[in-house]
Amino acid sequence: MADPKAQLPRTTRVKNKQPADKQITAEQLLREAKEIQLEDDYKAPKQIITDAAELAEYRLSKRKQFEDLVRRVGRFNGGVWVKYATWEEQQKDFRRARSVWERALAIEYRNVSLWLKYAEMEMRHRFVNHARNVWDRAVSLLPRFELRYSEVERARATFERYVQILPSVKAWVRYAKFEMQNGEVALARRCYERAVEELGEDGQTEEFFIKFAEFEEKAREVERARAIYRYALDHIPKSYIDFEISQGERERVRLLYTRLLDRTKHVKVWLSYARFEAAPMPAPEGEDG
Repeated sequence: MADPKAQLPRTTRVKNKQPADKQITAEQLLREAKEIQLEDDYKAPKQIITDAAELAEYRLSKRKQFEDLVRRVGRFNGGVWVKYATWEEQQKDFRRARSVWERALAIEYRNVSLWLKYAEMEMRHRFVNHARNVWDRAVSLLPRFELRYSEVERARATFERYVQILPSVKAWVRYAKFEMQNGEVALARRCYERAVEELGEDGQTEEFFIKFAEFEEKAREVERARAIYRYALDHIPKSYIDFEISQGERERVRLLYTRLLDRTKHVKVWLSYARFEAAPMPAPEGEDG
């Protein structure tokens, strides 16, 4: 007969009977499971809400879930902020949605995707001014950060998105200034030229023509600046006249006043012309006195 002691398994001795430094509770396990469900786009069964009180209770519960989630993983998981903000948007609570986006950007302001999704939310609901404000901030902060690390192409890509999503004189001028700051005169000029092509009549404003002409003056391209002012004479005659005065071109100024008086006999134009004739002509800019 076999010895019964030989059939029993050997007892495993526990060397360290002290409790582990880090304890895992059942509550924590449940919370982790909920996080996994949220991150994997788990779809819970549809909840039928019958009155305003139930809706308020549901929203309160959902917000508590999101707040717990962003508190735990929001610093290294931008996706949870996007889901939270999107949910608030779905509730049509845009004030809360903006608050969530702003909190996310306070942590990850370099994240281009967050800025883009934030602006897209505003555009979806036709909050154009809000969207413009988001992009204005983005193109003020992002390129500055990228340039600090010599990442010019990434900064340029940010401006490209900006002018495509919210095309405006202000957006294109900012883009051109960015290129000038990097010494890219040709690319800055191309920004102004693209603005003329893409904005059409909407871009033919006094502000735009003045900025474009001033750019050419800074680039020491006087003839280019003159051509812009000449083209924009109907919009900015005073700026064109001031430009020619700065260049010391008395006869050109007289010609411009004559052309202007052919269009209007307004007393202000006559007074301006008279003051010009009475005053000495300043030396052209750039010349020593």
